[in-house]
Amino acid sequence: MDKRQDRLLKRQGIRLDIGCGGAKQKNWVGMDIRRLPGVDIVHDAQKFPYPLKANSCFQILLSHLWEHIEPKHRVNLMNELWRIMKPEGQLLISVPYYLSFGACQDPTHYTCPNEATFTYFDPAYPLWGIYKPYPWKLVQNNYTLSSNLEVILEKRKSERIVPDRQKHKR
Repeated sequence: MDKRQDRLLKRQGIRLDIGCGGAKQKNWVGMDIRRLPGVDIVHDAQKFPYPLKANSCFQILLSHLWEHIEPKHRVNLMNELWRIMKPEGQLLISVPYYLSFGACQDPTHYTCPNEATFTYFDPAYPLWGIYKPYPWKLVQNNYTLSSNLEVILEKRKSERIVPDRQKHKR
């Protein structure tokens, strides 16, 4: 990356690939629990807060990570991602659809989501009122019964004040 691209990236924020393993996306910052080639931040995705400033990311990728997060941490995970996301930034999630073979094959998978799961994070849907997490806008919610659920969420503004590096407990 040249200096001009580096300056532009700093102004825009970072693209964060959480749970990247050894396959980090090109020009993204990789975060994983394991120290592997390409991993820039060694950190457990289930430990909050992350070692990142509030509003520092303009895109965050969770590619086949959600299903490895203990369900008791998932609302806190979404709140932490909201904290580090820039306003109107995008969260990209790819996960096995709950009825697919891939959802059940891996012994380290917890429950996998279905098309209703991410409506819990968007105030436009009734399920949001159950946990009232920090607000996201569900932009895309595509799935195939035999494969993956592909979700895009955007950070919405919130009336709640979120101090930098605050732990989000429920």
